[in-house]
Amino acid sequence: MLLAIDTATRNLSLAMHNGDQVLSELTWQTMDYHTVELTQTISGMLHRVGLAPREIRAIAVALGPGSFTGLRTGLAVAKGLSLANNTPLIGIPTLDIVATSIGPEELPLCAVLQAGRNRICVGQYRWRDREWRPEGNPINTTWDRYLADMDAPALFAGEIDAYGARLLRRRRSRAFVLSPASGLRRAGFLAELGWERFKRNRCDNPATLAPIYLSTPGTAGP
Repeated sequence: MLLAIDTATRNLSLAMHNGDQVLSELTWQTMDYHTVELTQTISGMLHRVGLAPREIRAIAVALGPGSFTGLRTGLAVAKGLSLANNTPLIGIPTLDIVATSIGPEELPLCAVLQAGRNRICVGQYRWRDREWRPEGNPINTTWDRYLADMDAPALFAGEIDAYGARLLRRRRSRAFVLSPASGLRRAGFLAELGWERFKRNRCDNPATLAPIYLSTPGTAGP
């Protein structure tokens, strides 16, 4: 059984994957209570599937980008479980989780996270070889700046706030927004990505695995 943990932003998500399917999944929005809510929710999920922490075969965790507090909390819990039970640990970039939830498309995909203080993290992807492949590194920017530089049609999915949605509607000829449900960042997809890496023995060292930040802790938002 693989446990997937995503606390990268205020949208938290957990899932349990048995190698064939997702057996349990929960996604919710927190008001910066990552530490309090995460451990008790993991405990409840393990109880529902009838497992003890030592019976988890692998752990997948969202690695960032994301908020300083969120990433620190999720990675600390994942590392603690991994080291305590000698469980393989797999770190997955957060925006890859968003992209994996979207089916094949011809247009490029812009996966979005909220970065706080009216900023967003955006990663660009293209569908190649039956999967979304990142193009370059994600960037920390604003909606106005990103859309001003946009020179080709693209899909948008992920954490799109009201301001971003309004700007995107004004650019309907170039910006195509997927439904909030289809772009929701869910740990079920993190679990699938993690399981594929676990099968290929592509695991990370818990002692050295570090989060991906696009801004300093003093400037990152929730």
